[in-house]
Amino acid sequence: MDIEDIVSGYHAAMLHKSADDLADLYAEDGLHEFPFGGLPPYVGREQIRAGYQAMWDSAGMEAQEVRRLALHRTHDPEVVVVEQDTHVTAGGQPIIVPGLLVLRIRNGEIVHTRDYMDTSAIARVRAAGG
Repeated sequence: MDIEDIVSGYHAAMLHKSADDLADLYAEDGLHEFPFGGLPPYVGREQIRAGYQAMWDSAGMEAQEVRRLALHRTHDPEVVVVEQDTHVTAGGQPIIVPGLLVLRIRNGEIVHTRDYMDTSAIARVRAAGG
């Protein structure tokens, strides 16, 4: 898979809350970190799958759209930065959750993600019933 396919697949998995589709983008020993989210990292494809399944099952919100704002390639050919806005509905309220992904992709698989989310937007989602 190329970078474009991986980013598109990542966003589709978020939109459909498919932990299986998301985890399948990762290398077996992939790492997913939440530097600003206060969550422990997910280590390995199966922990990524289980962690996202639990997170999405408990979230009382529905994603309406995941909008890619930009895809930045870096000097390191394995690293891309994705700017995104996730449009969700929580408790009947529309909320936009800005985010930034730093992805390291090797041999067509994600080996490392640093997932930066707007924590104030996440707090609004939780307060709305999500």
